[in-house]
Amino acid sequence: MRIERNLAMDLVRTTESAALRCGRWMGRGDKIAADQAAVDAMRMALDSVPMDGIVVIGEGEKDEAPMLYTGERCGSGGAEMDIAVDPVEGTTLLAEGMPGAIAVVAVAERGALYNWEGFAYMDKLAVGERARGVIDIEAPVAYNIRAVARTLNKQVEDVTVVILDRPRHKDIIRQIRETGARIKLILHGDVSAGVMTAIDNAPADILMGIGGAPEAVITACALKCTGGEIQCKVWPRNDEERNLAAEKGVDLKKVYQINDLVRGDDVFFAATGITSGEFLQGVEYFSGGARTHSVVMRARSGTVRYISAHHRWDKLMRISTMPYG
Repeated sequence: MRIERNLAMDLVRTTESAALRCGRWMGRGDKIAADQAAVDAMRMALDSVPMDGIVVIGEGEKDEAPMLYTGERCGSGGAEMDIAVDPVEGTTLLAEGMPGAIAVVAVAERGALYNWEGFAYMDKLAVGERARGVIDIEAPVAYNIRAVARTLNKQVEDVTVVILDRPRHKDIIRQIRETGARIKLILHGDVSAGVMTAIDNAPADILMGIGGAPEAVITACALKCTGGEIQCKVWPRNDEERNLAAEKGVDLKKVYQINDLVRGDDVFFAATGITSGEFLQGVEYFSGGARTHSVVMRARSGTVRYISAHHRWDKLMRISTMPYG
């Protein structure tokens, strides 16, 4: 069933709420409290969205943080939708007062979002629309960098690859450096990293490396809206996960394309900055309110909106206390 309403405009209120609530925990060193604040705010806001939603990709499963749990129902009623959430992508970034934490939610029609229960990580390769169709996750690192450089009409030395700073990426980083390409190392936040390859004036051209499997699906939702591309392969961390893959019949050699991760065009994505980064500006508090910076996207139209909002709590408090009549 085609979804006529642009839910992205409703969803941005959920990410704004999460960012505003948890932004006060910036730099206070408490990841759990910051995450819980965002979860509580996002849960309340999601319940006002006109949809019959089920969380199929919840937050915090890998680190046992507070979460919007898988199977939780959200919304005030309407079209049947699947929900993928990360109330704080980059809890460490937020807790340590570092740049790049965001609140993010993606929604698609029921049954459209893929979920690997029990698999935490995936090998990923993502690019923006201009480089769609030229990448191959099974090809050498140098092949993909040169292919993207040709397509973007850049010198290889001008291509920027974003990758998580992890010991597991030591060899990939070596191969990138051997090509002469630039590297942007990030500590956390590979949803932001994947999406930033597909925005205007993109600060990175390619996302490479192993990151969270739920984040791959959320990234795919954003890239579906912008016309970008993501390819992934399940990456088992140990023998237990390799055995789980065998039991579930998961082919570890299979390359998952964007339409495997999120099907159809009824896809919506919203994100709000918590701490300022290259993708979104963070929450700024002022006397009586705050400012937020968000992005909202819809796949069917390809529309991407950036929203700078001023939230006036002092005015809301005056209105709520005004006598009737």
